[in-house]
Amino acid sequence: MSRYLMAALAATIAVPALANGPLTVESSMLTFQKRAAADGTTTVSLVRAAKAVPGDKVVMRLAYRNTGSVPIGNVVLSNPVPKGIAFRAPTAGSAPLEVSVDGQNFGALATLRVTGADGRPRAATTDDVTHVRWRIASPIAAGAQGQVSFEGLLK
Repeated sequence: MSRYLMAALAATIAVPALANGPLTVESSMLTFQKRAAADGTTTVSLVRAAKAVPGDKVVMRLAYRNTGSVPIGNVVLSNPVPKGIAFRAPTAGSAPLEVSVDGQNFGALATLRVTGADGRPRAATTDDVTHVRWRIASPIAAGAQGQVSFEGLLK
């Protein structure tokens, strides 16, 4: 495993845990694996990251499950973007997400501002994103599970 991948994986452990709560959350990093078939076609699938180098596309995924006996409502999942990963976009099919450039203020990327190298405010870019957050719209039924994710680039 590359040192880049090890550093990024270590950072994924920072997902806030619910102490003794019925909602369990597991963070994982996935990479795209290409396989050539005998007929000359290529299939691409997401697999748990085992080897990655700077420049590789990755998917950061949070898988959640309600292990309790009643629905859980108003669920908000937040995840820091690991230091070795540059945020790129929400993953197709994932719940809508909000981003932050400071870990405290969240919103659409187009609404966020940062201080540029020249000391002047500028529009935030994907490279400025430090955290992502998802608001799960519907209560999570007892025993139900789901996942949310975003795409990134290994620095």
